[in-house]
Amino acid sequence: MKRALFLGMIAVTGLLVGAVAFVAGQTKVSPEAIQSSVIRVPELIEAAWKLPVAAAFGTGITWQTNGSRCGPASVANAFRSVGEEETTEAEVLDGTGMCWTGYCIMGLTLDELAGLAQTKTERKVAILRDLTVDEFRQHMKRANDPGRRYIVNFTREKIFGAGAGHHSPIGGYLEAEDMVFVLDVNENYRPWLVETDRLFSAMNTFDGDSKRGLLLIE
Repeated sequence: MKRALFLGMIAVTGLLVGAVAFVAGQTKVSPEAIQSSVIRVPELIEAAWKLPVAAAFGTGITWQTNGSRCGPASVANAFRSVGEEETTEAEVLDGTGMCWTGYCIMGLTLDELAGLAQTKTERKVAILRDLTVDEFRQHMKRANDPGRRYIVNFTREKIFGAGAGHHSPIGGYLEAEDMVFVLDVNENYRPWLVETDRLFSAMNTFDGDSKRGLLLIE
């Protein structure tokens, strides 16, 4: 009985890992698209890293450990920047029962990520969705407030021409350029700048039946 259960667990885990690999393959973005679709002008990137919130993250983002764990990685990085104790994916997920195979199959929704974050902090965690572009821009201006951390849930397809849903922290807002600094937790992408309207368009989409949006920790 124990052997059958063990073999069954191996089979299920194998199927789950295979599903993740299949989805990742179907949503792959070329290196050329990654580089050409967003702003990486050195002077602007340097200015963005000097914004108060970006500076609190430091120049070293902890990358997600696999393609499905952008949500926990985003929360871990945000927590690290405000001095919370749980600053790794493993610590953020510990005791929650989420992503127990090592993979967050199909990723976490914005609601699931908010629930995960709230279990690990006494700070207020809020979901902001159904925003207008003007409301979104106002929140991006407030993303430079050291007491706030935003995580954006968006689809890469709207920005890079391919790719699936993703979570990443916001490092701040360059008001003169009207650009948002996205601290992408995927090592293949790394942090980038994008016009506010374009990021809003990528966020103002659906993840299944759920609307994407912002996660605010304060």
